[in-house]
Amino acid sequence: MARLIRHRLNALELGPARLLASVLGTEGQVDLFFSHDSHLSEVVAENLLHTPEIKSVGGAPWVRGQMRDGGITAYFNGELREIRPEAPQPEWLAGRNVALATRNDESARTVLDWLAYHARHQGMNGAVIVDRAGPKEDAKFAEAIAAGLAAGGDLAEMHVLLVSADTPLGAATNPSEHHPYMTPGAPGKDRMEVPDPDPWTAPLSDVLIYEALRHLFLAEARAVANIEVYDLIPRDPRDTIFDMAQKAEDGVVQLVGQQCYPWRVREEDETRFADHICVQFDEKKRRGRWCASMAALPEDAVFRLVRVGGVDPKLFYRFYRHMGLRHQAPTVSKLVPKASLIHHRPLIEMAEREWGHKPIFMPEEEVAPPPRGDNSVAIVTCMKNEGPFILEWLAYHRAIGIEGFLVYTNDCTDGTDTFLDLLQDKGLVQHRDNKFQGTGLKPQHHALQQAESEPVITGSDWAISMDVDEFLNIKVGDGTMKALFDVVPDANLISCTWRLFGNNDVHGYEDRFLIEQFSSAAPEFANKPHQAWGFKTLFKNVGLFKKLGVHRPKGLKPQIWDKIRWYNGSAKPMPEGEFRNAWRSNAATYGYDVVQLNHYAVRSAESFLVKRDRGRVNHVDRDQGLAYWFRMNNNFEHEPSIQRMIPKLQEEYDRLLADPKIRAQHEACVKAHRDKIAELRATENYSNFYAELTGARMEKLSRLHRHFGANVFLNGPQCVPDEIVARAPEEDFFFTVERGETAH
Repeated sequence: MARLIRHRLNALELGPARLLASVLGTEGQVDLFFSHDSHLSEVVAENLLHTPEIKSVGGAPWVRGQMRDGGITAYFNGELREIRPEAPQPEWLAGRNVALATRNDESARTVLDWLAYHARHQGMNGAVIVDRAGPKEDAKFAEAIAAGLAAGGDLAEMHVLLVSADTPLGAATNPSEHHPYMTPGAPGKDRMEVPDPDPWTAPLSDVLIYEALRHLFLAEARAVANIEVYDLIPRDPRDTIFDMAQKAEDGVVQLVGQQCYPWRVREEDETRFADHICVQFDEKKRRGRWCASMAALPEDAVFRLVRVGGVDPKLFYRFYRHMGLRHQAPTVSKLVPKASLIHHRPLIEMAEREWGHKPIFMPEEEVAPPPRGDNSVAIVTCMKNEGPFILEWLAYHRAIGIEGFLVYTNDCTDGTDTFLDLLQDKGLVQHRDNKFQGTGLKPQHHALQQAESEPVITGSDWAISMDVDEFLNIKVGDGTMKALFDVVPDANLISCTWRLFGNNDVHGYEDRFLIEQFSSAAPEFANKPHQAWGFKTLFKNVGLFKKLGVHRPKGLKPQIWDKIRWYNGSAKPMPEGEFRNAWRSNAATYGYDVVQLNHYAVRSAESFLVKRDRGRVNHVDRDQGLAYWFRMNNNFEHEPSIQRMIPKLQEEYDRLLADPKIRAQHEACVKAHRDKIAELRATENYSNFYAELTGARMEKLSRLHRHFGANVFLNGPQCVPDEIVARAPEEDFFFTVERGETAH
């Protein structure tokens, strides 16, 4: 017969310690369970019990000892306190399959559905639920649970022990578990205002409560599963979780939980288990819980939150954690990036089978055919005062098979705008004025937003966002786009990792090909500085993503995530975990065998003066000073692979330059660049800056990058001592500093 039993734990303040529960054992033994924030010395313990033994669980003291004659009394703050240990009552749940859970504002309907589900599928017939309602304790919740038990059905044999505490069980400094800020995996936490602490509803910190409840009520249970009232454990073909615990070594089965979410909940409805039909395709971490056979547990085993201490389980069993039931938000996107959610067939079937509920499904999406079907490629880029470098960049990319060019400019003073207008008139590029001012967007972000509706982008099979100092270096076949696509014919994304090219100790500006002048670069394995492995991504216009991005398309449509065929620069598949947010390579994803992006971020020292004076196109509030030069100027090794394309480049360059108007405008931009260099070098500030750039110290540092830790690049070259600069590049050494540290 179903039964609801209510029990209250009365905490006791003992100076620097807070007693959660005290349990009377055999022959005068007593267990005292304290909160996680208690400070308990041996001296205090001696005052409470005779021959005390103290151990810690989750930072909380657990004291076991013998009761003195006359009971347990102690003076704290001048007041006599008496501790009256409770006698255990294991008979309430003896022989039962019991869930040990906490309730943190979940509704009675949710809890009754939870009980009934596990009664049907796991043979559960008991539950200990710690109700964390605290001062807001709602008598109607207990009444509703009692009424549900009385109705019989799946709950006809269920015994429920509802435990309340008169003290908060969460950390005093933590916000409520309901708030998105405390939701595991919630997006945008770095931009959220941290909510006020609420220890009553904060995530459980007093995990020692589990051991207290074990000693009070669970010693004679058949098996105990530590799950939450928003967790469901589907029946495994092997057996129920409680029966498996009887067979498990040391009596413990490890539960492994997958978080699940609704796509959306109808406004008029309470969120239900059955609304949860989505999981994250790229979820990295699973949630741990456990189930234990009480008779088989080792004597020293301890109940913890995600595992049983002292046991190394060999059996595993899956469950689902229904995030929308405990973590409260107006939209699911506050709890999880919706671009990571996909339908999960077992959850959909569960919603229909168990509750006959029709949840809201994700809208359908289909992969579209490419606009032309010929592997045509278009580039979108932003420029400011790049006049002398336009023609080489344009000719090179036309020579390797790219035909679409969309260029946004702003605030140019060197003839860049005029040159691009001319090239547009010749049918070679599309030129747009980047009216980002007043939009609140950075120039590049505004340009990309506008480019999303431009025919040159939407009408090409492939597109990429890249800069005029970046060159696609295809290392296979004849170095053309066709050769690249032949290597990965099923690709719809190809990430091209930066290879940072230094100034090659070239000081003065010359009107010569960059790819001819600058052949010194970072090594392939150059994971520092952070920018060294940034990538730009060629993507196919087939509707996998919602919008353009600087490094890769953004706004993944999760309904068709499994249609992504994304390769790195060595034609190896990118891991699914990179699909949503990756913008740089890592040790597992970098590759240069097939394609790389040669990044000539500094060019010559003289040209860098103009670049610094111009300011950054994409980050208008950041200075391109000595620290930038230090990070991006890497002259470690000779890397001439792109130079095999010089004949093709030269042919197309000469063809374009044969047009008198194009030649005249290119020469005008070159002259403007030289004039600007002369103007800047005539000033004391830039004269000194140029001397520092071209000095022996900076030239040596450009060959030592592989020896430095990340903080060296964050702090700047001044943090590197002279004795480190003096070491040979081929030596085997490592040097780093603390953030903000300078050399002495």
